[in-house]
Amino acid sequence: MITKVLEAGNHTATIHFILLGFPTRPAFQLFLFFVFLATYLLTLLENALIILAICGDRQLHKPMYFFLSHLSFLEMWYVTVISPKMLVDFLSHDKTISFNGCMTQLYFFVTFVCAEYLLLAVMAFDRHVAICKPLRYPVIVTNQLCGTLAGGCWLCGLTTATIKMVFIARLHYCGKPHINHYFCDISPLLSIPCEDPSQAERVDFFLALVVIAIPLCVVVASYATILSAILRIPSSHGRQKAFSTCASHLTVVILFYSTTLFTYARPKLMYTYSSNKVVSVLYTVIVPLLNPIIYCLRNREVKAALKKTILCKGSRSRGDVALSN
Repeated sequence: MITKVLEAGNHTATIHFILLGFPTRPAFQLFLFFVFLATYLLTLLENALIILAICGDRQLHKPMYFFLSHLSFLEMWYVTVISPKMLVDFLSHDKTISFNGCMTQLYFFVTFVCAEYLLLAVMAFDRHVAICKPLRYPVIVTNQLCGTLAGGCWLCGLTTATIKMVFIARLHYCGKPHINHYFCDISPLLSIPCEDPSQAERVDFFLALVVIAIPLCVVVASYATILSAILRIPSSHGRQKAFSTCASHLTVVILFYSTTLFTYARPKLMYTYSSNKVVSVLYTVIVPLLNPIIYCLRNREVKAALKKTILCKGSRSRGDVALSN
């Protein structure tokens, strides 16, 4: 990242920001620290268990679970970009973040958000092919296509973040500006520069429109055809079985898309930082915590693989203790 230490006009460019976070009493800050710490550690544990279960169980070596493992891996890093700094700020009076640190956090946050939008759309396409074209599914959704689609999600996320950062990082910020958020997000950053940020806002809006609108259209089209195919199934048991294969993914899509759309798809005049911070907690903390639970509750194969993984680890640890004795 570019270090802003040059003179711009009559002002010295900023090298630090101050994150306002959640302005509450010290006792409540401590309470929030323990709540968010428990949530963060539980999120890492849940997603790590899902990845281990999918890698360790040959029955889960299928495209749907391949994409699910990528989603779990993505969300582990997604929460790690935000939570550690937020936890430190709960215990510290110094809530500053360096310019480079802020830009780095924003870069990876945008990367993971964009990648998740695309990955959820890819997973919707996978369910569309599985339900609407079951006989051709192994021919269409091959291992090579899965790898290409997953790699494309990561590449698009990195590319989108790079383009946004080129325009945001070169803006001039005066003094030690206050960011009314608990992490470096785009909208709070674009509201505090000492120069006109309209060009960066246009680029951000265009890329957000592409990254949100195209995956959203894929998801809506996929589930419209899935619903149509399910309604044509004659037996109620068959309809229930077909819908259960995509119910967990649809729940995750609704949670993630609704919270992020509320934050990033509103007109600027309707933007309020207090409500935005609350909603941001939902998609940066709560949704990554709930996603593994939703997949486990709705999917028998994942539940069985997780039981196998946990039981195997438990028996191994007991065996190691017995051998050491």
